[in-house]
Order: sequence, then C-alpha cells, then structure tokens
Amino acid sequence: MTTPLPVQVISGEGFDLIDAHCPQQLIYIIQEVLSGVIVGRWWSDSLVLFDIFVNILAHNLAEPAYEADVAQLEYKLVAGEHGFVITVKGFNHKLPLLFNLIIDYVANFTATPDVFSMITEQMKKNYYNILIKPEKVGKDVRLLILEHSRWSVVQKYQAIMAGLSVEALLSFVSNFKSQLYAEGLVQGNFTSKEAVEFLNYVTKKLQYQRLPAAVPVQFRVVELPTKPHLCKVKSLNKGDANSEVTVYYQSGPRSLREYSLMELLVMHMEEPCFDFLRTKETLGYHVYAMCRNTSGILGFSVTVETQATKYNTELVDQKIEQFLVNFGEMMTNLTDEAFKAQVTALIKLKECEDTHLGEEVDRNWAEVVTQQYVFDRLNREIESLRSISKSEMVSWFLAHRGQSSRKLSIHVVGYGKEENDPTSDSGPPTAETTYGEASEFTFLGASELMAEAVPIMDIHAFTSTLRLYPYHKILK
Repeated sequence: MTTPLPVQVISGEGFDLIDAHCPQQLIYIIQEVLSGVIVGRWWSDSLVLFDIFVNILAHNLAEPAYEADVAQLEYKLVAGEHGFVITVKGFNHKLPLLFNLIIDYVANFTATPDVFSMITEQMKKNYYNILIKPEKVGKDVRLLILEHSRWSVVQKYQAIMAGLSVEALLSFVSNFKSQLYAEGLVQGNFTSKEAVEFLNYVTKKLQYQRLPAAVPVQFRVVELPTKPHLCKVKSLNKGDANSEVTVYYQSGPRSLREYSLMELLVMHMEEPCFDFLRTKETLGYHVYAMCRNTSGILGFSVTVETQATKYNTELVDQKIEQFLVNFGEMMTNLTDEAFKAQVTALIKLKECEDTHLGEEVDRNWAEVVTQQYVFDRLNREIESLRSISKSEMVSWFLAHRGQSSRKLSIHVVGYGKEENDPTSDSGPPTAETTYGEASEFTFLGASELMAEAVPIMDIHAFTSTLRLYPYHKILK
C-alpha cells in the first residue's frame, strides 16, 4: 500500500516538523534535538559526556516507563552523530504520554554519583568492546581520515579513562539544553494538528534558545590525493588473529543519478568479488563490495576479513587489486543481456513493497535527519536506472581506476605468523588486551609489496594538508 509523501507541517526558528499521515494504526514519533555543544565537536570529552547523558537518561526512565512496556509501547534513545534522537512507537492512544514523559526527564535531568559511576563503567566496556573488533576499528579509522572534525572511538576511550566527574556532566547537560534545534517526524494515523502538539511540547518544556546559525547535519569530507595511500594499524586486541582489509575508491560529490550508477556497479561487482576472493583465493569468510555514501561524498569499497595466521594484509590488498583488474576486463566484455538483467534486478529490488511500516519510516527519517527531504528518492533512482547505458557504467568504473583515481587502503592487522608476530607451538599469542592497553593506535609502515602506496603514520598530519569538499547533499 502506497502512502502519501511526508509534508512539512510547521517550521520556525529552532524547530521543524515533518508529518507522514497514513491510515495504519501503528504510530511512529521520531524527534532529534541538535545542540551546538555536539555539532561543534570541540573536544572529545563533550561527546563522551553526551553518551553518558543519554545512557543515564535511559536508566532514569526504566522505572517510570515500565507501564509503557506493559502497554507494548516502545521507545529508544540514541546519541547520534549530530544530535539526540528519541523514537517512540506503538498502537496505543497513550503514546503521546510516553513521548511527553521522555521530554520531561530530559528537561529535569538529574544524575546521582552512584548512577554516574555505574554508567561510566558501562561506557568504558562499550568503547572497549568496539575497539577490540577489527571491523569496528577499520570503520573508525576510515571515517577518522575521511570526515573532518570527527573524533575516534579511541579518543573517546582515552577521555573516559582519564576520568570525568558528575559535575562536568551536569554542566554539559545544562549547556546542551540552552541552545537547540528540534526536528521531528510523525508517521501514522495522526492528524497534522496532533503531530504539531509533539513539537510544541518539546519547545515549551525545554525552553531553549534557537542556535545562532544553521547547524550542519553532516561532516565535511577530505578530498583524497590521486596517489594511493595506506593506513595500516595493529589490532587493539592482542592475540586476536583476525585482520580486516578495506580498499576504498573515492568518487566525490555526485548527483542522484551517479549514486544509482554506483549502486548498479557494485551490484555487478558482488558475485564476482565473492567468487574470486572467497571461493577461489579463500582469503576469508566475509568478503563484500559496497557502495559508500560518506556525508554525501560517493565512493565504493571492497572488504576482506582474513586471519594473520594465514595471510598478510598486504597480500590480501594485492589480491583485491587483482580482482579489480579482472573485473575491469569483465565489464568491457559484458553483454547487453547481462547488463539489462542487473538493471531489472535492481529496479525490482527498489520496487519491492515494504514488509512493515518501519521500513518506510526509516527511509523518511533518513531524509529528515540529513535535511535532504527527497521523500520520493526511490522513484527518482528507478527513473535514473532506466536511462543508464552499459557504456556509461563501464566508463564510470574505469574512471575510478585511472591515473586520477583516489584510493585509500585501510588495514587492521591481526596477530599471527604471516604478520611476523612471535608464535608459540599452539598458535598465535594468547595474551589478552586489558582496558588501558586499548587506548592508542599503533601505525605500521608498508612493505615492498605495497611500495607504491604512501603510508599514513599520523592521521591528523595527513588530513590537515588535504582540501575539504564543501558540504554536499544528493538531492537531484
């Protein structure tokens, strides 16, 4: 069943509300609150205090919101990249009461020393558990390089391990609430008038001043050099053999049509990528190609999760390069029938009916939270796909592989004999990483295998010399 596209029902200084009315009884209310304290991203302490604030708020709500659980109403609080997101959903007419309860607890936030200490210890574990997973570290390093003003999980971990106080938290929350921008989405069987009441309650209860300037809801992204670069870090989990290699090609600020072109290219890449790197070369169980949209800047990547007891990460990187060479040859020999079959398959994928309202809500919220508001994006992508030619797609791929290509390799290196780590008769080192040891990246240089790549030994020193793309949204 197709529902009407969302519409803006109210907008003003410091707030915005989107309404997507539909006849289904299930209702979603999503509210994001942006603060200059977070958007400015001045120091890592503020982001850690933000995480602690949201987690203590969830703890404080557990008992008073119990009746909502009984009534099968759901709520979620998330410390997002640029703001605080509240989501409530359910069938019950008491849903507004749950939303108002959460706003009340934001307005009257308190934290006892005992709860602060408990949540802080939990956050240490949360950060630590991220840092000992190669795939999480790989993402963290990649985005730390690409997105200007981003703080890494390592930096947040360092800040929380250095020690924070409950007084610092309460001061942060006070500053956080002083100047805000609120934006929301209400989707379900609610009238526009009823939807507006949610935002009115936020503005009335929090009594905030509007931010002095428009807030960015995405990062600025660095333009990678045309010479290949390699950022190679040792796994923060001692004794873990798992490695991850991601080879990323940056495309730049592009149009909606070019995004569809990239999606189509990656769809063509998926099966041969798995066949070559997983089935034939047996480099690892998790092998995949992906279309990347990094704060509006397009690219694609190929990732292999492997083990240092079997393969060196630079060898895996070379195998990915070999695959891309083979794939280029495959593209030039692609038949019209095979090309049309993939176009049809991707269009059918985009035309699939949503299995539940939540899928449509997620799409609409992605448009709201990025302030793009292209609510008919799927239809526009389908129209773009119908006009893309085989030669256009082949040229698109080859343009990313020429002399002007912008390539970045990210290696998270596990422990094992293939990485020249000392081993015992029973296998890789058995030492375990403790809390304090997971607080700093160890950068590694390149061997002769990747002599053509420029090693990144200091991320800030590298990115500070690069040009920044303007803020970019994929609107048309």
